[in-house]
Amino acid sequence: MNSLRRITTAVGALLIVTVFGTIGYLMLGFTLIEALYQTVTTVATVGFREVRPLTTAGELFTITLIVLGVGTCLYNLTVLLEALTEGDLRDYLERRHMDKRIAAKSGHVIVCGYGRVGRAAVEQLRATGERMVIVDSDPAKLVGIGDVPYVVGDVTNDDILREAGIDRARALIAALETDADSVYVVLSARALRPDLVIVARARTADSKTKMVLAGADRAVNPQGIGGRRLASFALAPAATQFMDVVMHDEEFDYRIQQVDVRVGSLLAGRTVGSLELQRTIGCLLLAIRQPGARSFTATPHPEVVIEPGSVLIAFGTQEQLTRLSAAGGVPDAHPTRAS
Repeated sequence: MNSLRRITTAVGALLIVTVFGTIGYLMLGFTLIEALYQTVTTVATVGFREVRPLTTAGELFTITLIVLGVGTCLYNLTVLLEALTEGDLRDYLERRHMDKRIAAKSGHVIVCGYGRVGRAAVEQLRATGERMVIVDSDPAKLVGIGDVPYVVGDVTNDDILREAGIDRARALIAALETDADSVYVVLSARALRPDLVIVARARTADSKTKMVLAGADRAVNPQGIGGRRLASFALAPAATQFMDVVMHDEEFDYRIQQVDVRVGSLLAGRTVGSLELQRTIGCLLLAIRQPGARSFTATPHPEVVIEPGSVLIAFGTQEQLTRLSAAGGVPDAHPTRAS
């Protein structure tokens, strides 16, 4: 920022004048404290009397110091006023505050791209109470974004991803305008965080394949999803409406949630039947995916053992699902309501 550079230059000039004055008075026989005191009072033009009587050389030096000091102080004042009126200083302070907020985050979701798809993803994450950081190269898109932390910059730059806290994030959504940019972001994110959950937007079926090959855990085509939902509402309106309410209606207390079973958790090593989830907690176990499996098993048999690393899909209230998440070793889990 030009204003910040000018402020740095102005403060540096003031320090140089102060050092110059202090050295000058030291050469005139003043002690270090006396020389510094005399310099500050002279530059500040506060009007105090001299610490010691001045010789002719001392008076000439003081005149020179007054001219330099007053000029430097006026320059500092001018630069400060320019920074305040231009807004650069305010922007800098806001950016520092934003950086501190991002640095304090962990377990958040990084949303790359704040176009129509990215904005919809942010709204859904906000509705479910997820922590997030938005990254976009166009600052105009981020105006009025509210209290969500953001980073302005080229998302294909690894440093920008690091600034967004990719080393502490739980997931990344690549929702950029072009598939080429999304593929590049997926590659960069996977290189920086091999264990990160990455979901990418893809415009075509071919792009979905490329996203997965680049390292995305899931590639989503918004147009395809929209078309399938239209067909679902046409063929099974009641069932589709119910799922829509469960997944998106904040006033409806029941929802569907993913629960990851950690090693050593209360669920690990137990059979589905022994848990008696509907009696003990009140929620329903809809499906399970065992470690290494590519697909889910719906309504698992009571004798199925829940191994560490399994993923459960359960249906219940917020309170019930929170208890189930805690039993699985994920006390911080948030309900999943995205389609």
